[in-house]
Amino acid sequence: MSIATRLQELGIELPAVAAPVAAYVPAVVHGGLVYTSGQLPFEGGELPATGKVGAEVDADAAKGYARTCALNALAAAADAAGGVDKLAGVLRVGGFVASAPSFTGQSGVINGASEVLGEIFGDAGRHARAAVGMVSLPLDTPVEVEVTFILA
Repeated sequence: MSIATRLQELGIELPAVAAPVAAYVPAVVHGGLVYTSGQLPFEGGELPATGKVGAEVDADAAKGYARTCALNALAAAADAAGGVDKLAGVLRVGGFVASAPSFTGQSGVINGASEVLGEIFGDAGRHARAAVGMVSLPLDTPVEVEVTFILA
């Protein structure tokens, strides 16, 4: 089944590629892979929340933001690759969580990204991953996710 068909089955419509907030491009194709820049959870060009997870931002909400980041990464990768069906799977996810000092649930937050990629790509969505707590992230976003996709 094509990735486009799977997205339709799941009722997922990919967002427009988010405009970069600094000096970078959203995604680069190289050597059979598509590397995305860190994606923020932009929805309609706006961040849905700011602050630290475990303080101003609830962990469950942050998990949803990680999902949005992954979909933004998929949109950027599809744009760079020439379409979503040019992507065959996921190699690695890097997740960054702006965390209150006592928050230790970064892996649960980044599951939002991993789970949606698994739903979309099935077994080809299984990936290596890092989930890292950070003091702060760009624009005071609670979550940032980068993804490396495999080209078809």
